[in-house]
Amino acid sequence: MLLLSLVIIVNYGCHPKQKNNSVKLRVIEKKESIKKNTFIKDKSIHLNDKNVIPFLFNYSKENKEDKVRIITKFGNIDIKLFKKTPYHRANFIYLTKKKYFDGTMFHRVVPGFIIQGGNSDSRESMIKRKEIGRYLLPPDTKKGYSHHRGVISMPSSEINNPYKLASPYEFFIVQQSPGAYHLDGKYTAFGKVIKGMNVVDKINQLEIDKREMPISNIYIRAVIID
Repeated sequence: MLLLSLVIIVNYGCHPKQKNNSVKLRVIEKKESIKKNTFIKDKSIHLNDKNVIPFLFNYSKENKEDKVRIITKFGNIDIKLFKKTPYHRANFIYLTKKKYFDGTMFHRVVPGFIIQGGNSDSRESMIKRKEIGRYLLPPDTKKGYSHHRGVISMPSSEINNPYKLASPYEFFIVQQSPGAYHLDGKYTAFGKVIKGMNVVDKINQLEIDKREMPISNIYIRAVIID
């Protein structure tokens, strides 16, 4: 069992850079009202760095789903999660069943590199994170998975983080061909796109601002178990 004892901030995030191979947090400032999404509250557990690993260990045994669908206005992205990264798979399934991702955005696009989702400037998303808890996940980079095109990976937090502890609320999908292999060993690849790379490509080609945010907000309408 790995016990994590960290002081962390409310908004986790990632910022994988092709130039310096780093991951940083960026606070979203773009404002736009969105429709409130249903959030499933679970008062039986409030996750933190001390209880998240035993919780996900047990959760992974009882929740074995490994396929999810990300629904956007451009189409669906179907993803198969790797069972050999059990904590990251279980975390994504847990957040999906809690409907955390519904109403968040693909808030960062780096042309020819990645699309990044799971964050939002909405009060609803902040409330969801507060309800679920503040925690980070240990990296799981030695299972043989590389950052091929279409791989979904988990970024690390911006805090003083030499061990690349992962930000659990966000994810990025590699759009680069044949892959972004300089990320191997730094971030945890925990799944891959099995259908819908055309949607990933379309999002990756959208116009962005200087902060690498799409000019028009790209909402994740829902993430569902497939």
